Amino acid sequence: MQTLIQSVEEEQIAARGDREVVELRPGDTVRVHNRIVEGRNERVQIFQGTIIRLSGSGVNRSVTVRRVAAHGVGVERTFMVYSPRVEKIEVMRHAQVRRAKLYFLRDRTGKRARLVEKRY
Repeated sequence: MQTLIQSVEEEQIAARGDREVVELRPGDTVRVHNRIVEGRNERVQIFQGTIIRLSGSGVNRSVTVRRVAAHGVGVERTFMVYSPRVEKIEVMRHAQVRRAKLYFLRDRTGKRARLVEKRY
């Protein structure tokens, strides 16, 4: 039964093969190009922030991105990686982190919220 589910998920991922999903890790700074529909109009909105959580696997893979908006207010959004609404995910930079879930960033502001960039 498990292999049947995996094969169906792999087919669905292959059907979305028009775009390639890069390897995502917690701490990465990403730009998510999200398609927004307002009435008859459709536009692409970019949400740039730090990945604080990855969850799920296969088609159900989701990523939670956090950014600091105006007046120091933190905004978090969760995106389904293989959703038709998500056009692409660009990785801007990688950070050196030692945790899988970066929830501690919610309590930090200013320079304390910075993550050390990983150099290759």
